[in-house]
Amino acid sequence: MTILEITQKLLAAKKAKGLTFADLETMIGRDEVWISAVFYRQASASEDEASKIISALGLEPDIADELTAFPVKGSLDPVIPTDPLIYRFYEIMQVYGMPMKAVIHEKFGDGIMSAIDFSLDIEKEEDPKGDRVKVIMSGKFLPYKKW
Repeated sequence: MTILEITQKLLAAKKAKGLTFADLETMIGRDEVWISAVFYRQASASEDEASKIISALGLEPDIADELTAFPVKGSLDPVIPTDPLIYRFYEIMQVYGMPMKAVIHEKFGDGIMSAIDFSLDIEKEEDPKGDRVKVIMSGKFLPYKKW
């Protein structure tokens, strides 16, 4: 089964059950963003987590093997995204990537933010001028080694 087929099957089952990723977070005990990453095959689940996902969605047990397989991270289309919401993150990095890098280096030194020891939260911030999307990224700082 291809990544696209797995994702489509998971999303269709989620829709048929009328579930949100937040509902699945409550049922499975993992963050909604991480569960979504499993759906898009950018993260792998343990056998227990895969079993809970399959059970919550009412899918056949054989798809659990697909969810426990090691994903090919970053395997989505390598072109500039055209979806407006995803493009905005690309645009944010184009505009603020170097300023963020400069501030991180000033505060931490020469290194990177881990995408392995990492968490991502998305919150809705109510605002009378229009609701806001709050994205919180937290990654361990990894200094470059000298040898």
